[in-house]
Amino acid sequence: MVSALDELLDLSGEEKLKRGLVYTPAEIAQQPATWESTYSLFRKRRTELAEFLAVAGFVDDTEPKPAVFLIGAGTSDYVGRSLVLLLRRKWKCEVTAVPSTSLLTHMDEWLIPGQRYLWISFSRSGDSPEGVAVLEQALLRHPEVHHIVVSCNARGRMLHSAAGKKQAFTIVLDDAVNDRGLAMTSSFSNMVVSGQCMAWVHDPVEYEGILSRLVEAGKTFLPRAADAAAVLASRPYAKVCFIGSGALQGVAVESALKVLELTAGRVLAMSESVMGLRHGPMAALDESTLLVAFLSSEEKVFRYEKDLLQELTKKQLAKTRIAVGGHSELSLDGLAERYLSPEIRTPVPDDCRPPVDVLFGQLLGLFFSLRWNLTPDRPSPNGAISRVVHDVMIYG
Repeated sequence: MVSALDELLDLSGEEKLKRGLVYTPAEIAQQPATWESTYSLFRKRRTELAEFLAVAGFVDDTEPKPAVFLIGAGTSDYVGRSLVLLLRRKWKCEVTAVPSTSLLTHMDEWLIPGQRYLWISFSRSGDSPEGVAVLEQALLRHPEVHHIVVSCNARGRMLHSAAGKKQAFTIVLDDAVNDRGLAMTSSFSNMVVSGQCMAWVHDPVEYEGILSRLVEAGKTFLPRAADAAAVLASRPYAKVCFIGSGALQGVAVESALKVLELTAGRVLAMSESVMGLRHGPMAALDESTLLVAFLSSEEKVFRYEKDLLQELTKKQLAKTRIAVGGHSELSLDGLAERYLSPEIRTPVPDDCRPPVDVLFGQLLGLFFSLRWNLTPDRPSPNGAISRVVHDVMIYG
């Protein structure tokens, strides 16, 4: 059966060019296959990475480990937010997602004298002015800090700046995930997968099993998520609210950005943690709102999430509630109009789910963009945003 996404992929080249659909649908659709390529790249360089981490201070649990900053701007920052809890659990150290935009203005305030650090920078283009400046300033002013730079662009300035530096390790993902569309899609999920690979740097066999399920989940989720997104985007929602817990809050933030970017702000989008929604943001929900809840597969967390959905139902907040879960056996007792999940026997752990769950947010952005007669590959008619941020003045 042909999905709504397949219909876009099957358009003629001329029609895709006319409607701005040359890149974005294909870049969304290719993701499960590209996760395998990213893992293959990791396996080839795993020993090098493990040796670099050992030099950086990740040897064993007998000595305090460096603090880890996960750095990026916009979507690249949300890569870090989707990895924080996983890396904390696997590496057993302090891990914090810090936007490069914050480090640029307050680098000295973020650093604690005497503390060792590993900074992991994520950037699709490797040319973000803030990311480049933060990396170059850190290399010059704080040579004791170790760096891993993950980028999808082999010619980016960040990779060039880090090349040959003994305190830096660079990872270049396949050029296929250097998204040509404005919105980051496959670059986001593949940088998340690269971070998951780092978490299992000493146990790649265990992660290989998780990755296999991740790919299976992505392949089965794509068509059903696309069909649901196409139907929802045809309705007159003025706002979309995404919520999630733990790593899935990172998915919520990224999904909200995808809707904002791809609709040029025609559809207002917001995100919040499940437990945080009650503390003010719930005031924004009304009869024009689509609410998307990324639900946990962990029983304790799900109980809190289900309570929130019950409250939203009782208060008649949001016109439509969509639940996205990790497996098909989740009972919602009518608390959502639709439940979406992959068709997979063994669910992917919550802290590894972001690459799969974000597909729905990306697809909503794509189909809302089409509803507003925008061109998804370049959806900013007034030039408010561009594929790579530019014209940022850097002060020393």
